[in-house]
Amino acid sequence: MKITTVVGARPQFIKAAVVSRAIRNRTNDNGECDISETIIHTGQHFDSNMSDVFFQEMDIPKPDHHLQLGGGTHGQMTGRMIEQIERVLLDDKPDWVLVYGDTNSTLAGALAAVKIHIPVAHVESGLRSFNRKMPEEINRILTDHAANLLFTPTSVADQNLQNEGIHPDTISRVGDVMFDAMLFYRKIASQKESLVNSLGLESKQYALATVHRAENTDDPARITEIIQGLCNLSKDLPVVLPLHPRTRNTLNKHGLFEQAQNCLTVIDPVGYIDMVALESSAALIATDSGGVQKEAYFNRVPCITLRDETEWTELIDIGANTLVGADAEAILSIGRQSLNSTVPDGTLYGDGQAAESIIDRLTQG
Repeated sequence: MKITTVVGARPQFIKAAVVSRAIRNRTNDNGECDISETIIHTGQHFDSNMSDVFFQEMDIPKPDHHLQLGGGTHGQMTGRMIEQIERVLLDDKPDWVLVYGDTNSTLAGALAAVKIHIPVAHVESGLRSFNRKMPEEINRILTDHAANLLFTPTSVADQNLQNEGIHPDTISRVGDVMFDAMLFYRKIASQKESLVNSLGLESKQYALATVHRAENTDDPARITEIIQGLCNLSKDLPVVLPLHPRTRNTLNKHGLFEQAQNCLTVIDPVGYIDMVALESSAALIATDSGGVQKEAYFNRVPCITLRDETEWTELIDIGANTLVGADAEAILSIGRQSLNSTVPDGTLYGDGQAAESIIDRLTQG
């Protein structure tokens, strides 16, 4: 069997690392691996700190095709990706195209494949924020309706797909590959010198923040409120902010970078292993990332989400996560309340064997 994997952004590298390892570990009765994988990296994240480091430290096979198509508007980027991905697929003729999540790379990979009648499998299918102003929401809806096989993380995702008329036979709930990744890489993180120590921080005595979504970085009022809220919170405990390139540009553009530097521990983007270490030792996580919301739950760290809605509604339901939007007062008050909360343990996202379940299903045809 030939599988072509399309990735382009940090969350996809994490998910693909787990599935690629499952592919390499899969052997037939003769002890041989009978699945070959070709990896296409669109280059959507072109900064080395956002891309290369993940392939190196997570032992992801080097991409067979690096398209270097980052930058430009959503339409420009997606259009260029479709053209270049199609060219690779026509040459490789895979049995399946595997796409992850909700980025422009996800949609481009799915559209390029279905147009030339190659089956598409979508990992992390069925998520909905019900906010169609988000580019990610459009990407995930269109990808789900184009895909032949939809791998979901939760029962909520299953129901979302069925509500949209997608046939249950195409839906396969496998759990969350990011939970697989956390279980595997948390062991590695515990064995290396922690970034927490090198930053002079004490375990459970700091907050971790991440901000990168366009809805926040492209809105001067929202990003101003978020930085003010985090600065207010920093009077209670240190706040570490690994700074996404888009966010750095926004802060500089609106004269907020100096304020952020003065009150927060601003650092460059970090690799996944260091991020796991920062997350697992934090007392609180504030984020607009869907993946980091889940990683907070995996580590049983309280989370406040810097958005007005979330795809991971089950985390809200159990009290592991609270929406605070871009409101400085809410960031401070709910952040303080969350510091004293306990995140319930549980198995919302499967048993840590999602990648193996994905390969099992793909090989069934």
